[in-house]
Amino acid sequence: MSKPFLHPQSLVESPHIGAGTRVWAFAHVLPSAVIGSDCNICDHVFIENDVVLGDRVTVKCGVQLWDGLRIEDDVFIGPNATFTNDPLPRSKQYLAKYPQTVVRRGASIGANATLLPGITIGENAMVGAGAVVTHSVPADAVVVGNPARIIRYVAPREADVATVGAGTSDPSVRVRGVQLIHSPTISDLRGNLNAREVGRGLPFVPARYFMISGVPTTAVRGEHAHRLCKQLLVCLRGSVTVICDDGSERQEFLLETPEIGLYLPPMVWGIQSKYSSDALLLVLASHNYDAADYIRDYPQFLTERRAYAAATLERSAGQPTAPAEERRTASGQGGGRPGH
Repeated sequence: MSKPFLHPQSLVESPHIGAGTRVWAFAHVLPSAVIGSDCNICDHVFIENDVVLGDRVTVKCGVQLWDGLRIEDDVFIGPNATFTNDPLPRSKQYLAKYPQTVVRRGASIGANATLLPGITIGENAMVGAGAVVTHSVPADAVVVGNPARIIRYVAPREADVATVGAGTSDPSVRVRGVQLIHSPTISDLRGNLNAREVGRGLPFVPARYFMISGVPTTAVRGEHAHRLCKQLLVCLRGSVTVICDDGSERQEFLLETPEIGLYLPPMVWGIQSKYSSDALLLVLASHNYDAADYIRDYPQFLTERRAYAAATLERSAGQPTAPAEERRTASGQGGGRPGH
């Protein structure tokens, strides 16, 4: 690959510029900044010292990248997008260490978006033009508005929306291990009855339950996977959207009747969003609360999911593999406070 191109009207003080990178007129790069290969740094961009850019990053005109910023490969940053690095800025007052803001691989930041410090923009996420991002954005999410809220999910796996209602046929479930379990409602003059028993509408013996209600319509819950715990989600009232992701397939389900239970096995990433104002979601869990059972970082989930799939393949081929509980005990995982 060719040497970096530095426009004669740019000011590049850093020697850490990758091959094939282009730095255009009136851009200023401070001495300790690190820029990867094949990047495009457009006019009037300022890059401070404690900034690291990966490969193939595009930074459009009028963007300032401040200390503490980490930009991974293949990120797009639109014109005049604004990053911040001090939650309580005062003139002539400086932090000893600036909070780290991370933009993961493949994410896009729209024109004039503003990002508060110390957050993470997930892999392949998209921040809409003019959005004000106050909290971390999960992988593949599209956020817009002020404050930014999730409106949908995008590539690499477009989530199919499947409405699951009473009297409707199930959509084709592609996420491995996920099931839609029906339990009909019995109605008479005394009211309605809906019941589940272990082995009949309930695929495990519950160790605990919790209910979720009063969620603002723009709020997102979940955003994690479990290493061991199985869950059954039943929307008792109103409606809620659940996204299931096994690392290779993603599917979205709209739950709006207590007759349908959505079974989430271990090692499936789950997200709940788009709660109706009257929504009441019941979650039955196979295990007591254990903080070590949660995977809350999506890249970590993908890593563990690949290992889980390999172990499953070994077991199916007849090769001995330690059960998940034994593997956790050996690794020292376990414990945690009660609660959700």
